[in-house]
Amino acid sequence: MRLLFVLITISTVFFAKAQPYADTRVLTEKDLKTGASQTSKYIPLLKDKKVGVIANATSTILGMHLVDTLLALKVNVKKIFCPEHGFRGVADAGEKVKTEKDPKTGLPVISLFGKHFKPTKEDLADIDILVYDLQDVGVRFYTYISTMTYCMEAAAENGKQFMVLDRPNPNGYYIDGPVLEPAFKSFLGLHPVPIVYGMTCGEYAQMVNNEGWLEKAVKCSLKVVTIQNYNHVDMYQLPVKPSPNLPNMRAVYLYPSLGLFEGTVISVGRGTDNPFQVIGHPDVKANYTFVPRPMEGAKTPKYLGKSCFGYYLADFGDSYIKDSKQIYLLWLTGLYKQLKNQNFFEENFNYHVGNATLQQQIKAGLSEEKISQSWQPDIAKFKKIRKKYLLYKDFE
Repeated sequence: MRLLFVLITISTVFFAKAQPYADTRVLTEKDLKTGASQTSKYIPLLKDKKVGVIANATSTILGMHLVDTLLALKVNVKKIFCPEHGFRGVADAGEKVKTEKDPKTGLPVISLFGKHFKPTKEDLADIDILVYDLQDVGVRFYTYISTMTYCMEAAAENGKQFMVLDRPNPNGYYIDGPVLEPAFKSFLGLHPVPIVYGMTCGEYAQMVNNEGWLEKAVKCSLKVVTIQNYNHVDMYQLPVKPSPNLPNMRAVYLYPSLGLFEGTVISVGRGTDNPFQVIGHPDVKANYTFVPRPMEGAKTPKYLGKSCFGYYLADFGDSYIKDSKQIYLLWLTGLYKQLKNQNFFEENFNYHVGNATLQQQIKAGLSEEKISQSWQPDIAKFKKIRKKYLLYKDFE
């Protein structure tokens, strides 16, 4: 299939050949069993233990929240730890989340995106085991894997057990993007992996633990409850949106490419009905228009109340991006050419990317193909590491 996609004001005609897998299936939650749904495999391991649960709105078992399930099964849940966006998943990206009490269960909810990213010794004083169950999207700068890493470190340092209830990775069927360089280590990326790394959280946890990537190379006592009937070839339809601004699968598939705009002057549609499905700026010359407004998950979006002109990409995400198996750079390079006099790149761009090279390459006018080729040697090295920790049939 050859797809013609035109961005009028960038004066570029995009030709791209999609290469879907011959045996690809689209699975839903009913077609497989997540780690969380296999209660018989892990509830006995929680017996007589004081449990801390790392969870948010995605931590469900066929519509019922994991915490409610554990309490119904008489598990001694002592407290909840929540990542970016909060326990109920409504906080803005980057918004500090307060420690609070869950109104439904009365359990304390410890924010790991507020005063601290890592559970303290005091947080874990009354905990024997941490149970991690968050739906990730398989992109390095999506911060849930950073939260998992810090929780694993805290568990190791304080002699606690750590359990991952594994979930499918909706972008787990390919690998692409620059590998993080140490100088750009941050909460947006802690480890030398590509932007799209093709692993579930359970696989990633094993890699971090055994490659010595935890602070001071500590190791935690790790247990992964694997997914039944999952592999890295099949597509997976998320049952719950993973965060406020990834409301559907189109946004999830576009996120690796459009997430790069988070470190630029471009809006990715926060504060609209189509976050991570549109891009724009007040000074772009294009026909599509959107006006960011305050809404759940985007209280003060970029260009609040201003008309932004740009492109509606949702259909392209659905018809091409999900099958392309690569990060799409033409939007980034094209909009830079149009707006390079607007101080296009912001301070955190290099931290999203994981290096300073991509910004230099774009400014130098390198082609998208040459940029992508420059990633391949480091990707090849990463693939050798990744292969050691795979728990499911791979796409290669």
